[in-house]
Amino acid sequence: MAAAARFLLRGAGSKASIANVNIGDQSLFGITLLRTSPNCSSQTKTQRRNAAHFTYYPDPVPTEYGPTTKMNLFQSVTSALDNTLASDPTAVIFGEDVAFGGVFRCTVGLRDKYGKDRVFNTPLCEQGIVGFGIGAAVAGATAIAEIQFADYIYPAFDQIVNEAAKYRYRSGNLFDCGNLTIRAPWGCVGHGSLYHSQSPEAFFAHCPGIKVVIPRGPVQCKGLLLSCIADQNPCIFFEPKILYRAAVEQVPTEAYTIPLSQAEVIQEGSDVTLVAWGTQIHVLREVANMAQEKLGVSCELIDLQTILPWDTETVCKSVAKTGRLLISHEAPITGGFAAEISSTVQEECFLNLEAPIARVCGYDTPFPHIFEPFYIPDKWKCFEAVKKLISY
Repeated sequence: MAAAARFLLRGAGSKASIANVNIGDQSLFGITLLRTSPNCSSQTKTQRRNAAHFTYYPDPVPTEYGPTTKMNLFQSVTSALDNTLASDPTAVIFGEDVAFGGVFRCTVGLRDKYGKDRVFNTPLCEQGIVGFGIGAAVAGATAIAEIQFADYIYPAFDQIVNEAAKYRYRSGNLFDCGNLTIRAPWGCVGHGSLYHSQSPEAFFAHCPGIKVVIPRGPVQCKGLLLSCIADQNPCIFFEPKILYRAAVEQVPTEAYTIPLSQAEVIQEGSDVTLVAWGTQIHVLREVANMAQEKLGVSCELIDLQTILPWDTETVCKSVAKTGRLLISHEAPITGGFAAEISSTVQEECFLNLEAPIARVCGYDTPFPHIFEPFYIPDKWKCFEAVKKLISY
């Protein structure tokens, strides 16, 4: 696992991985030919394979949290963890390879600064990592566990769902593990294939007792992670791995929090509501721009941020105004969290809807390798869905 992660790290850190390209149907076909052509140079194939399917839009520099410095997303994670270790003597960070900085470098330097008793490696055993975290949290520590990839969180599923989520309830609030936060790199990365590209948020959205959070960029990442660590409920914090280096913003150096379970309206509009989280927010930002330029359609873009419990009020208020809703995520469409949003909006906003709710998501297949450009819900698929909503 670690070897594969290091391979991903090299790919994720390359300049080509953050290139902004427009990919249409013809271009996708051309890329496929390039990959399979024996005459295609390895340099060309590398550049094509690592090209991102979105343009990253940095947020404005925040002014309410004090001085800022330039950080990418993994550095904002490090900053949040540094703030926590400095202010909370009970805080501990643990997971596979975290002592030397982790495969994505999110904990780099923390062991040297705070010591081996507070930042330490664990065996390669996700069930054990979360089980240990539950025990540490119950004993009073602020436990921050890292699962090396979200794809490998499944061995810990029983510990999360049957133990962490239910600990307070089954003891009648005599005991709890609310000080537990579980971090995991999440989502597609351009070349991750089956076991390094998954988006498992919907599995945990069916579980009362935990919170599930996914940021879209460095500013949100630090604020939301600190909120998860401070929250008195166990939290799962998924970090879009493709943004670790691609996303760069001015991030406050001091600790600050962003409220959980509160969606953010990034762009106001009047014709269509677009809802997403994580990397997909940047895809829909492009779609909103395309809709305005090519169709004269005004889109309202909402970053859900917290998957569980999610902000139904903000989404429903927007749909009541626009009458149309498109939800997009990378995970497979069947049973994906878009279905829960769609069902709730249909119940709450039925009389306001001008068109059926649209879902643009991954296919019901394992996440592919060379066919990733065909699998992901890119801007062209989402733009076509917007056109159908408008013309319904």
